Amino acid sequence: MSITVLVTYGSKYGATAEIAESVGEVLRKEGFTAEVRRAGTVRALAGYDAVVLGGALYAGRWHRDARRFARQHRKALSRMPVWLFSSGPLDDSASERDIPPAPSVARTAMRLSALGHVTFGGRLDATATGRMARAIVNSGKGGDFRDFDAVAGWASAVARDLAVRLGEGWPTGGR
Repeated sequence: MSITVLVTYGSKYGATAEIAESVGEVLRKEGFTAEVRRAGTVRALAGYDAVVLGGALYAGRWHRDARRFARQHRKALSRMPVWLFSSGPLDDSASERDIPPAPSVARTAMRLSALGHVTFGGRLDATATGRMARAIVNSGKGGDFRDFDAVAGWASAVARDLAVRLGEGWPTGGR
């Protein structure tokens, strides 16, 4: 039986989407079927055995698509293995130490009984639009602070954990 993992995300400028794609790629290399989709496009979780949900952080809050996804699918998510990730710090802090989830993300993790959460660095570059984003970039605080080796390492750990959990008969909520 093939194990299918949904990797879904909320992303404004595409940096979180690229992290989600990287997670999906690692899960595929580890032998899982992984589907990467924007959170706002997912209507049901039927057919998925586990979920990785990520969101870009803006002023300490997840992107609205990630928040809505967690809220709309809360019941189904509570019956399957779920991992969360955030992206956002515009500095090297996420590569230097574990950053706890933002308070609203921590509440979501608790509501979903998430098996883990990690914060990765974010990206904000000259292509960003919007007054606040442009101000950050123009102040010299933009850049790409994502660490794709850390993303791959975390995704591999998720794959190992998922293999053990499903090997022990974890109930699959999407089937």
